[in-house]
Order: sequence, then structure tokens, then C-alpha cells
Amino acid sequence: MTDDEIISLLRDLVETESPTGGPGVRTVAERMARELDSLGAQIRFEGDHVRAELPGNGAPLLLLGHTDTVWEEGTLKQMPFQIDDEIARGPGVYDMKGGLAILVAALHRAGPERRAMRVFLTADEEQGSRTGKPLLEEAAQGVAAAFVLEPALPSGGLKTARKGLGRFELEIRGRAAHSGTNSREGASAIEELARQVISLHALNDEGRGISVNVGVIEGGTWANVVAAEARAEIDVRITQAADVPRVELALSALQPSVAGTSLEWSGGWTRPPLERSEGAARLFAKAREHGLTLGLELGEGSSGGGSDGNLVGALGVPVLDGLGAVGGGAHALDEHVILASLGQRADLLARLLRDPGV
Repeated sequence: MTDDEIISLLRDLVETESPTGGPGVRTVAERMARELDSLGAQIRFEGDHVRAELPGNGAPLLLLGHTDTVWEEGTLKQMPFQIDDEIARGPGVYDMKGGLAILVAALHRAGPERRAMRVFLTADEEQGSRTGKPLLEEAAQGVAAAFVLEPALPSGGLKTARKGLGRFELEIRGRAAHSGTNSREGASAIEELARQVISLHALNDEGRGISVNVGVIEGGTWANVVAAEARAEIDVRITQAADVPRVELALSALQPSVAGTSLEWSGGWTRPPLERSEGAARLFAKAREHGLTLGLELGEGSSGGGSDGNLVGALGVPVLDGLGAVGGGAHALDEHVILASLGQRADLLARLLRDPGV
């Protein structure tokens, strides 16, 4: 598969808008299924998720990607696919349709010497792989390692660790009253929420890699009514699995301070942390070795965001992430990929598919 063919595939994928839950997700999945079928893969759809098996040598390697994006239908009108100064722009080009194009190209370039392959493309990764998780865990059974086609680090480096992610909701019940005539009879859920936001943000611990962010707040009905209800959505991220009970204990220890209010928690952990393992270190060492033969100086690092690699790594499978495109602007208006990176990353992955080091 030539570099021009990679770019052509990338254009087709980007110009098929595929927000999570939209019909375009299926269209992208079917296009990827055709590409994999042309390589001799056995294809199976599970809803809009795609699983493919390709024969080869040794225990299978698992390739992971996702077909959904965060961009709503109609985004292409304001943010069309375009190429300018060897940079491609468009919704989802970096996260992660560039990775999908690299995946297909690498399979072509790896040739008959490659390992047996299993490909799993999730349809709802951008919303935590809610329906994909059990199918993903099933696909991870018996594989020697997993390679994730999420975007590279800004420097082009690979990812051997990722933070775990929790999404929690705090609901506060108070007591309504007229704010002018009977305010003392009320119990403001909004006041209690304001105090809880300060307590929640105090849980941030940069040294341990714990981040807590209250990203959404709602409450009240009218300006002249003491608020009877308020709620907040909280994003929690951790670097180490050992911090799960630490954070849970800290959340459960929070108590209301405004008389007449109560707290109710819901939600939980959506992705465990992907901690750097010996297996991941071996995969990275082999990737770095292959990269040097291609003129690439690959570094490694971690990401504050989660991926399907977190879910697979929790099963004890060695995971190497960030093998997708080099660029930037994930989920942002300046989303882009460096075109030269597409062929380079395809060559790198092709070498890993022949000689992964495990």
C-alpha cells in the first residue's frame, strides 16, 4: 500500500462523519471490514464493533482501534478535510482515523512473515467503550500482545502507560424556600455544592498523579428560590491502581456542611490505569530498535487520557499504545496529522507485526 493510497483511505474515512452512536460509525466499520477482507481476514460484526482474524505465524497479536469520533454530523461543512503544507486536517483525522489508515497499510506492508493477527475496532470508545468492553475483553483472550493505534505523543513517542478514569455524579438534596421572606427555612443545595467543589478540587495530588475535576454543575429553579437540588459531574484520573481505594475513601468521607442538605453519589470507574509493565517495556524496546532502522528516534511516555489499551492491559496483556499518527489537536478545531508520519508509522508497525519481541 503506497503512501498516496494511505492518504486516499484517510480522506474517505474522515469524510465519513462518525460521531458515537451515529450511522456513520457503521459506514466506517464496513469500510474497514472491506479493507481487512481484502487481506484475507475473517470478519465478524458485533453490533457496530468489528472483529477480524488474519492467519499468520505464532500466537496472535491484537490490533486495537475505534471507528467513532467526538465530532457531530455536519462538522465537515465548517472543518473540511484538507491538505496544506504536508498536513492533513479534518474532524477525526488525528483521533483516530489516521490510526485506522496506518493499521490497514501496516498489514499490507508486513507481508507473509507477519504474526497471526486479531483486529478489534470499537464503535463507542469515545464514550468509554460501554458496549465494546466485554467484546474487547473476549478478543484479548490468548493474544501475545496488543498494539493500539491511538495517536502518538506530541513528539512522536509511544505510550507505555495511561491514567485510569472515573466518572462520578454528586446529587445534593436541600429544601426549597422563598429567598426573600423565608430563606431561613430553606437549605441551599447550591451552597452545599459550592463547598463540595472546593473539597473535591482539594483532592488533586500532582505528585501521585491524581486529578479531580468538577466539569459540570447544575442546580436551582429560580433566582428567588433557595435551591432544593443541585448536581455535579466529576472526572477523576489516577496513575496507579492502588489509588482506587484511596480516592473512593476520600469521596465517601465527604459530608454535607449546610444543615438540611444530603449527598448522593453515583457513577464509577470506566477505565483502570494502564501501568507500565515489563511486557510493555519489551514491546517498546523492540519498537525503538525497529524505529532506529527507519531513522526514527522513538521515546516513550504516558498519557492523561484513557484508551481501550487500559482495558486490555488490566487483563495482563502487554500493551504498546500511541502507534497511530503524529500530529495534534485531538477533539479540537486544529486537529491535524503530519502526512509524512503515516507511511513511517505504517512501516514501524509492519516491522512489529513481523518481530514484536514477544
